[in-house]
Amino acid sequence: MNIDELGGIAIAVADAARPVPLRYFRKPLAVEAKGDLSPVTIADRETELAMRAVLDARCPDHGVYGEEHGQQGLDRRFVWVIDPIDGTKSFISGMPLFTTLIALLDEGRPVLGVIDVPAMGERYHAVRGKGAFRDGTPISVSGCRRLAEAVVYLAGHEPGDGGLAGRMARLRGRGRLERYAYDGFAYAQLASGHVDIMIETDLEPYDYMALVNVVEEAGGTITDWSGEPLSLNSKGDVLATASRELHDEVLGLLGD
Repeated sequence: MNIDELGGIAIAVADAARPVPLRYFRKPLAVEAKGDLSPVTIADRETELAMRAVLDARCPDHGVYGEEHGQQGLDRRFVWVIDPIDGTKSFISGMPLFTTLIALLDEGRPVLGVIDVPAMGERYHAVRGKGAFRDGTPISVSGCRRLAEAVVYLAGHEPGDGGLAGRMARLRGRGRLERYAYDGFAYAQLASGHVDIMIETDLEPYDYMALVNVVEEAGGTITDWSGEPLSLNSKGDVLATASRELHDEVLGLLGD
């Protein structure tokens, strides 16, 4: 399959996923706690099943790394990394900023990403080398180069590791505007030029792999806190910025 065919499959997966959480959104819903105490609902599980049904039909020889229904074929050339509802806490509290995340890895390297926002009817997508788009319209980062001028978004939770929390604290009060958020929607806004820095920790691959191409194809930079590319084996600390200069400045503050 060529990249255009693969991109078409990604859009088909997003189309299949979008209506499922909306059937449950802002309605009475049982919430369970997973082993790590994060919340999960029937909407999360049914959405992922809808996504996997498309992948099983269109590319059964590809691997899948999903949040709710496990992993298979991670040794294959193409691996899909999917998160049916990124932002379950937003979803269960009636906030419309939850997203569906879809990434495709080619030999471990992300080649496309989709950030779908069902409740807002927005879709951000990018294919490596072809630019980033919101609902078909090209998007780009702000290009901000200095922390003092930046709109900074910090994770809406403290890192579980005290050392990481201390490193993140070095950023507080340094930007032009500081807000708290988490999940894929904030990265979509960075790629669209509204946010200049987004920083999080304690993430899983299905939380961040779809973000890589959207941010990079919009002209931004996204790595772990050591400046290394994100992969399935990354520790889960993520930094996205609107320019390489800004990225380097923030990495300097995050250093051990």
